[in-house]
Amino acid sequence: MKTIDHPSPNFGERRLPVSMIVLHYTETADCGTALRVLCDAASPHPVSAHWLIDRDGTAYRLVDESKRAWHAGASFWDGVSDCNSASVGIELVNSGSEAFPMPQMEALAELCAGIARRHAIRHVVGHSDIAPGRKCDPGALFPWAWLRAKLKADA
Repeated sequence: MKTIDHPSPNFGERRLPVSMIVLHYTETADCGTALRVLCDAASPHPVSAHWLIDRDGTAYRLVDESKRAWHAGASFWDGVSDCNSASVGIELVNSGSEAFPMPQMEALAELCAGIARRHAIRHVVGHSDIAPGRKCDPGALFPWAWLRAKLKADA
């Protein structure tokens, strides 16, 4: 997996240990647009994620995993109401209405396995799981069964 550092100024201090990975799609047409959004400190509602994975599998490190990225918003999972503090957020370049390419999925599986080695991960969830009714990503086209099988095989 090719990794590029592309720091976002949008982060804070963690209040909880990392226990989950939260998956998103960007709703953007391309990686450049996603990077601009996730790294825009001047936005009235700045957002970020720890990682962004392009369709070709290139992974962009935006926020150090020791910091709190701003990707989950109002959310709740397994007794945690500050999901930003308890998670590593991964954005996948995807409009929300397209299949996830295999290079991107392979990079995601590799990244998730690495995060699981670095942190005590208990859950890999979608934004829709932690913010039901408010968010729908990573969407109906996301291959959850493939990811579960790949992570289990690589464990």
